[in-house]
Amino acid sequence: MLMGDTCTRGCRFCSVKTSRTPPPLDPHEPENTAAAIAQWGLGYVVLTTVDRDDLPDGGAHHFAETIVKIKQKAPHILVEALTGDFQGDLAMVELMARSGLDVYAHNVETVEDLTMYVRDRRATFQQSLAVLEAAKNAKEGLVTKSSIMLGLGETEAQLEDTLRALRKVKVDVVTFGQYMRPTKRHMKVTEYITPEAFEKWRLRALDMGFLYCASGPLVRSSYKAGEAFIENVLRKRQKSADATLFQTAGSVVDTPVV
Repeated sequence: MLMGDTCTRGCRFCSVKTSRTPPPLDPHEPENTAAAIAQWGLGYVVLTTVDRDDLPDGGAHHFAETIVKIKQKAPHILVEALTGDFQGDLAMVELMARSGLDVYAHNVETVEDLTMYVRDRRATFQQSLAVLEAAKNAKEGLVTKSSIMLGLGETEAQLEDTLRALRKVKVDVVTFGQYMRPTKRHMKVTEYITPEAFEKWRLRALDMGFLYCASGPLVRSSYKAGEAFIENVLRKRQKSADATLFQTAGSVVDTPVV
């Protein structure tokens, strides 16, 4: 998790500590993070962050610099970045999308009608959709991803509407997980969802055109099986692009000069 351990927001489901004035950013974090990741021998890495509404850019430049340095040191590593909404500043979303990352993740967390009760008041459902849409439009081929917690009192109709809204902005991957109450100070669990219901929503998401859906009580935004699937898709895309480039180059070389 980048940019510290203290968030400027206070969502009712989250146990991360909050403050209006978190400690300043570590200017060496992008370089140090990239160096560590490059040594670990990973094929796929997920970067997350707290919200930093205290910063003019929400920390976007710091986050993007970290991704750039990772790609410089280990270009083979696929990078997924789980970002905040940058207070709706779509220029910062575009900066992140063009930083070299492979998967842009931003969570709507819940259905629109429950957003005001679940998330910090500065987060809105429509703002999150705008973030996902801007990321998709900023870079061709970028995979976008979002996650939804179940068990907060949402209805099936609301979930259907949420999936449609995500597909409308061309989100590729969605995950469903069970909301678990971190402490007694947080929102209560309204319902524990059955494995059968999770499977139903997985199939529904695939029917609606999502590239992949992970759905289960213990599924979280960063889910190993999902990462493996996305990595496989991205590797195949890269091989296909490399093959096309090779064929194009060969055609140019083989073309006789008249």
